[in-house]
Amino acid sequence: MKKQEMIFGIHAIKALLDNSPERVIEMWVLQGRDDERLLPVIKAAANMGVAVQRASRKVLDDKANSSQHQGVVARVKPAKQLGEHDLDALLAKTDTPFLLILDGVTDPHNLGACLRNADAAGVHGIIVPKDNSVGLTATVSKVACGAAEAVPLFQVTNLARTMRQIQDKGVWIVGTAGEADGNVYQADLKGPLAIAMGAEDKGLRRLTRESCDSLVSIPMAGSVSSLNVSVATGVCLFEAVRQRLA
Repeated sequence: MKKQEMIFGIHAIKALLDNSPERVIEMWVLQGRDDERLLPVIKAAANMGVAVQRASRKVLDDKANSSQHQGVVARVKPAKQLGEHDLDALLAKTDTPFLLILDGVTDPHNLGACLRNADAAGVHGIIVPKDNSVGLTATVSKVACGAAEAVPLFQVTNLARTMRQIQDKGVWIVGTAGEADGNVYQADLKGPLAIAMGAEDKGLRRLTRESCDSLVSIPMAGSVSSLNVSVATGVCLFEAVRQRLA
């Protein structure tokens, strides 16, 4: 496991300072930038005793390996990796779990967008397989706009086994598949629930699909055959939110 990593972007670093300030080692801010978006981040870092240094754009570009850092980069301790035992602890203290399962999502931009959707929808946690799936990278944190620090990401060794274990605890798993008979608007998405979404190009793997309690599709009226996984995730999560609020 890496001892340190770089995180960049205003929302990602502010969320880290709010939720896990002990992880932030030091921070670099673009020379001459003191606007109202960045000042709260600088102030929060100072309040936490984090060393803040001024640096040129080239230095920040090099540190972030990106030009999309928004003028702020932080060197941080990596987040604790959450696994099956942490998921058990979450389920033990949550009356009506609302979970998202992502099977083989490898694009960090898609995972970041899914985290942002999950945070907005009130999801308690996201479950991903350890292999063939992206974890919490700097790009994921940047795209997630702070959600990566707010929504737990559980990385499990055997996804199908974990799905059976959460089913044993009363969680109903609804998977998405284009060929499903029923659609997401006809499904009952109230109560203890996990929504399973497949990878960008292949959908749910066979074992994952067979481990679901039911399968639904998203009605598609146009000429395209599928949606980006983060868009499809947003559609399904917020249909569940609509039902749960009704």
